Amino acid sequence: MQRTHKHIEASQVTISELMLPSHANFGGKIHGGYILSLMDQIAFACASKHSKYYCVTASVDTVNFLNPIEVGELVTLKASVNYVGKTSMVIGIRVDAENIHTGAKKHCNSSYFTMVAKDDEGLGMEVPGLILDSKIEIRRFLKSVHRLATKKKQKHQESNFEVEKHIHELKDHKVIVAYKNNN
Repeated sequence: MQRTHKHIEASQVTISELMLPSHANFGGKIHGGYILSLMDQIAFACASKHSKYYCVTASVDTVNFLNPIEVGELVTLKASVNYVGKTSMVIGIRVDAENIHTGAKKHCNSSYFTMVAKDDEGLGMEVPGLILDSKIEIRRFLKSVHRLATKKKQKHQESNFEVEKHIHELKDHKVIVAYKNNN
């Protein structure tokens, strides 16, 4: 069943949360795993809002922690549907932190979560298309297309990866090869 197209802004989600001492790691910074959990929650909310179905996380692309988040900072996560396939959506997420005393803001990370819409039996469900209203929305959609193509090519290369053809590359790394091929 073909579902209608939707404007991206109709599914955008923003959440803010004050970072508490209970969210800190042993180094006194906010634990990356906690931030990843928040990112997964907002990706779910955005994808479910767009598709009107329960959604599951299929993959997470590139989470680089650019700046540490401190206890007492206000973290804001913004999620937007960047791309849709038949049953999947790429949700772009941006994480910023704000020092509530000084007002200084910093970008902490951006990531892309691929979410899949599911029905009650766990079958993939077709999601609405997108109406691209701006140059930035077009850019985000096309960048997602390129990332997906690169990912597909990389997956194919990994499935055909032969150790013997690349073992010589290990000489450039900090490893000792103790493996002996006893064919």
